[in-house]
Amino acid sequence: MICTLCPRKCGAQRTWTAGSGYCRMPAAPVVARAALHQWEEPPISGKNGSGTIFFSGCSLGCVFCQNEEISHRDFGKAVTVERLGEISGELVAQGAHNINFVNPTHYAHVVWELLERYPLPVPAVWNSGGYDRVETLRSLEGKIHIYLPDLKYLDAEPARRYSAAPDYPEVAAAAIREMVRQTGPCVFGEDGLLKRGVIVRHLVLPGQLPAAKRVMDWVAAEFAPGTVLFSLMSQYTPWGRAAEFPEIDRPLRRGEARATEEYMRNLGLEGFCQEQGSASRAYTPVFDLTGV
Repeated sequence: MICTLCPRKCGAQRTWTAGSGYCRMPAAPVVARAALHQWEEPPISGKNGSGTIFFSGCSLGCVFCQNEEISHRDFGKAVTVERLGEISGELVAQGAHNINFVNPTHYAHVVWELLERYPLPVPAVWNSGGYDRVETLRSLEGKIHIYLPDLKYLDAEPARRYSAAPDYPEVAAAAIREMVRQTGPCVFGEDGLLKRGVIVRHLVLPGQLPAAKRVMDWVAAEFAPGTVLFSLMSQYTPWGRAAEFPEIDRPLRRGEARATEEYMRNLGLEGFCQEQGSASRAYTPVFDLTGV
């Protein structure tokens, strides 16, 4: 395949066994972990957990990525679409409330084929960095029930500096609008679990309080109350290449976390504030091919 799935549209040749694009991945899905996950937002994780499938490779270049072992160092195992269907079924049999595709942007073609050939009895979750092409998302309409995108930046310079994607702000804003267009307002089941809708996530970076406020202002202005949920994440821990960027080479201060939480409450944004106690490497999954 000549790939233009992600916003970079690099036109790389991706065969079933090799890839030369920005994501470095072949056309075949490379998976690092598939297991029940308890650390998503409450209406995603529920009681049993979310059935997470972690794809390797990435179309972003975030210097602080907590999953850098798989996103930048490409750890994982290539599997067939048939095996991916079996993995999904195994997670459902374990009680997964949904099947959660983590970092699926460069594997949109695989997700489409999987859901076409193996319809799920539970919601399908698209869990991405927010750096998604609208055209690619439209190809998935009707197949994805829940979108879980990041909104990392609304300013080009930090997007360039920390994620090698200066066009991230406009790309992510357009992608989130498309996600909301597809799902409509959030719909919950009697069990309190999210069945359809969008949760917008923002990871607060050290020293970036104004940027976090701008993201929250945008969400509040863009979507009517009850349309989306907002997840404010305060668990930032320096990972990967963060040491090369002194301004973000530290955990979030308690005062920074409190200030962003207060701002979210004052805006009236519905959603979740992650406890700062989750700022620990213990909350990062172990990538050891579990479930693959």
